[in-house]
Amino acid sequence: MLRRVLHHSDLPTISTAVDAYNLASMKTIVPISGFDYERLTPPFQVRFARGNEKFAGIGMTEPIPLESKMLVFGNGKQVLCIYPYRDCDHTKITLKTHTAMIVGYGAPGISPAQLREAVETTLSFIKQVSGGEIEAVETFQSTTGKQ
Repeated sequence: MLRRVLHHSDLPTISTAVDAYNLASMKTIVPISGFDYERLTPPFQVRFARGNEKFAGIGMTEPIPLESKMLVFGNGKQVLCIYPYRDCDHTKITLKTHTAMIVGYGAPGISPAQLREAVETTLSFIKQVSGGEIEAVETFQSTTGKQ
């Protein structure tokens, strides 16, 4: 989103919730995704794409094949996001979404505290424009021991 602003491109207007998390992402410089929770199947993981997976991102006319070296966020059945910039069309937030899951993506140079603050900022913005309740805020770190 920030790249679009810096290149003087238009920002899409999707819904107040999506606009709020896009604004929070630009404010905090942390990539944020939002998903329609009713279309998700936990558990979730950050992993490398499998060589045979395809991905249908928001606005794509056809699914694209993923290369095995691509980092993705997903579950055992589907890729929800090409880490950290392209979200899945099937699980996107729409005007019919009642329950959402917000994901903030860490990267080198972003501390766990910054990541948590970005997600909390996002949730605050969404609550201001869309109402609702926050169920939980959780942070996860690499299980490989590498940071």
